[in-house]
Formats: sequence, C-alpha cells, structure tokens
Amino acid sequence: MQFTDFDPFDPVTAADPYPHYRELLAGERVQYNPKRDVYIVSRYTDVREAARNHHALSSAGGVTFSRGCLPFLPTSDPPTHTRLRKQLAPSMARGAVESWRPMIDRLAHELVAELLTRTPADVVATVAAPLPMRTITAVLGVPGPDEGMFCRLSNQAARITDVNLSASGLVSLAQGFTGFRRLRALFTQRRATGLLGEHTVFGRLAAHAEHGRLSDDELFFFAVLLLVAGYESTAHMISTLFLTLTEFPDQLSLLARRPDLIPSAIEEQLRFVSPIQNICRTTRVDYPVGGAVIPAGSLVLLAWGAANRDPRQYDDPDVFRADRNPTGHLAFGSGIHLCPGTQLARMEGHAVLREIVTNIDRIDVVEPPAWTTNANLRGPTRLRVAVTPRASR
Repeated sequence: MQFTDFDPFDPVTAADPYPHYRELLAGERVQYNPKRDVYIVSRYTDVREAARNHHALSSAGGVTFSRGCLPFLPTSDPPTHTRLRKQLAPSMARGAVESWRPMIDRLAHELVAELLTRTPADVVATVAAPLPMRTITAVLGVPGPDEGMFCRLSNQAARITDVNLSASGLVSLAQGFTGFRRLRALFTQRRATGLLGEHTVFGRLAAHAEHGRLSDDELFFFAVLLLVAGYESTAHMISTLFLTLTEFPDQLSLLARRPDLIPSAIEEQLRFVSPIQNICRTTRVDYPVGGAVIPAGSLVLLAWGAANRDPRQYDDPDVFRADRNPTGHLAFGSGIHLCPGTQLARMEGHAVLREIVTNIDRIDVVEPPAWTTNANLRGPTRLRVAVTPRASR
C-alpha cells in the first residue's frame, strides 16, 4: 500500500486540490496518510463501489474527518437510514420540486439582472448565495422575516463540518456549535407558533412527527440537512460555474448558440468542480481494494473531487466541455446516500445558466477569488467579476 502526504485538511491543499488529485490518481488505488490515519480512495470506479457498499463501509461513525456525527440522514445506516429516507421522499418528489420552478426562475432572473446592474460585483454575495438560501427557506416554510436569521445561523452551523485544529479553526468550530444551538432554539420556537406551513417541506415533515413517525430531533435534523446542504453546496455550484465560464469563454459562446446544452453543461460543471469534494466512511470489516486491504475500523476518505477528474473515466478531465454530459459523475454521491436534493440543485443551476447565456456575453474575474478552506467543500467565499451584457438579438 502506498503512503502519501496528501492532506485534504490542510487549508493550502483545500484551496487548490487539483495538482494533488493528479498525483493521487497516478498512484496506487489505496493510499494511506499516517499523519491523519486515513486511507484515501480516489479512482472513479473504486470511489463509486465504496459509496455503494454500505454493508462494508458505514456512515454511522460520521462522514467527516472528525468522526463526529449528528443523528440525521447522511450519518445513518439501514434500517434507520431506510426509514428516514422514506419519510423525506414525498417532500422532495418530482411533483413537489416542479411546483417550485416558477419561483426559482424568477429569483434567477432578478439576481442576474442585479449583477448586470452592479458590475463589477461579488457573484457569491449577489447571485450564488442568495438564490439557494431564498429557495430553501421558501420551500422549507421559513417565514420571510426569519430568512436572514436562518441564513446567518445556517452559515454558522455549517462550520461544525470543517474540523481544523488550528487556533482559528477551533474558534470557528465553537462558533459553529453556537450557531447550531441558536438554530435549534429558533426552529423550536417557530414550530410551536405554527408558522411552518402545512404545504411546505417542514409542514409535511412535521405532520409525520405528529403521527409518531418522526421524533422532534429527527425533524430538526432534517431541517439542518436541507438548510446547510441545500444551501452551501448549491451556492458553490453556482459561483464556480461563473468562474468556469471565465476560464472557458468559448463554452459560454457555445451555450449562447446551443441553449439546449444547458442541462449537459450543469452536469459537466458538477463533475468539473464538485461542490462536495470528500466524504468519509468507516470500514465495518477488512475491505479489499485491488491488492490492498483496508483494516476494519479504519477511516476511509472517498475523494469525489478526484474521482470526477479521473482520466480513466473521462477524456481530458481537466477541460470543461459543455456537451460532455457526464451523467455518471459522483458530485451527488452514489448508492443509498445519493443526495435527496439533486432535482432541486439541478433546477437552480439550469435557471442561473439560462439567465447567463441569455443576458451575458462575457465574464471576467477582476480580482483573485478567495476560496473556502473547508476540506469537504469546494467553492469561493468571494468572487468579484465584471460582466458584459449580451447585445439584444
């Protein structure tokens, strides 16, 4: 088994992981980092197989490096996972998601128009963050006056997924737990006053809770999952989409001529810059990968971001091609833990890209982006761009 010093939890590596991914992919199928005591799997076929094998690899010990876990869907195994997934399914079914399309299209139109008016501007603050936050708070049933508070507390709570044992990292972690407690208090208060709405996701889930099929804790952790995962990962997808189109302006021109390629382009963006870069599992048994064996009880890092750049799976993996349509990418995971919000995320991506290709001729970065140093995520925290309007046709 090959040893590696690849450390996704190092902030410098997290800010630009792709050179390190190329080294991993050129090496053996399993690599071990003794400093972090973690086994790393990076090839596409191995990552997909591991993600689908919930019998041998458990999520119940946590899915981040800290091994800390919250009692919700991503950190559960069957039969608990099966029950929770079944309860969530009706709220995220195709019919429910389709009913949100007019709102998402309107928001995308308004926010891209604002970007055009304010250019140059930070695309994260102007478009990428507001769209998923306004969408997710609306579909969850968060009252309008609470939207800003939920946004701030969700951002704080998300920090508990980013374990960095530096002084600043520990401060951030403490702030995350503070945000988490305040979010729980606000949720409990709003539920008690009946402001969740019977036709919203919260409302439907609350009905299950009232019939004894979900505990109050499970209901809250569903809310956390949808607020944190449904917001931050989608915001990163949208912000990196703008950045990709600055790096590949020919693809923006292609999409302007071929708007039918918008769905394919969103799949390619998800492959090219996966919003969630890494996820962890714990081996229940000795787990063989090729000629190596990962011992039972080990922490295994599944490198989504590397797998989606594996040249064994994709030709020219470091090139963005809008017509590639890589439907087998792993940005949403695979197996029983496939992201339940895939339809919603795609709908938001389609809406924003449609507005871009309709209204914007060119995107230029005006200052270097600031990147999140969260090892599990990939996206800028600040991205100032100048956009050139497309001439009327």
